[in-house]
Amino acid sequence: MLSFQIENDSVCLWKTSYFWGSSMEMFLAGLCYRYLHGTSEGRDSRHTKESFSLRTIVQAPKPALYLGFSGLIPFLSAPLLMAATQSFYPEVAYAQMVYGASIVSFLGGVRWGFAIPDGSPAQPDWMNLGNSVVPSLLAWLALLCKDNFTEGVLVVIMGLGLSLHFDLSLLPGYPAWFKAMRTLLTLVATFSLVATLILKKFCTEKKIKEL
Repeated sequence: MLSFQIENDSVCLWKTSYFWGSSMEMFLAGLCYRYLHGTSEGRDSRHTKESFSLRTIVQAPKPALYLGFSGLIPFLSAPLLMAATQSFYPEVAYAQMVYGASIVSFLGGVRWGFAIPDGSPAQPDWMNLGNSVVPSLLAWLALLCKDNFTEGVLVVIMGLGLSLHFDLSLLPGYPAWFKAMRTLLTLVATFSLVATLILKKFCTEKKIKEL
């Protein structure tokens, strides 16, 4: 876990944040390109190879599609509000980070629930169940960073990226439309968090109670 000395080393904090944010952006951008053009997943002997493209999102059930994309509203509203007012609101930014942590934890629960039922293509083994608890641990770690917003956001971004990597490359079973939707939602959520970090650096900080 990164430790930052904000008061004495703000330049180091900015460079480290920029490095991790840029690295995660490159990782997710690569995933987006890869799955936009279709890909094959390596599976063990219990699973066959399958490919999917982001175009398969049109096959998603409407409830999943509408609820999934409406879940981006808390992610996007924070940077849009700050960009419109040219101000950085720590309370709004923290609320966005907490929401992101809850989504990361939720994604782990999705995998756990998918692997439990009889007949599920994802077996309730150490791979599936073990990796399903990792996002919850990362979400908990992010919430511990209450006094360091940047570090908490980076942990949330890491959780989103790892969850997507698990679902697309390591843990089989999800339908193609779900993987496509997960990829798009993760990209938008991640870029919204990065946008908040950028606004934190360039906008004047204000408290909500000052409005």
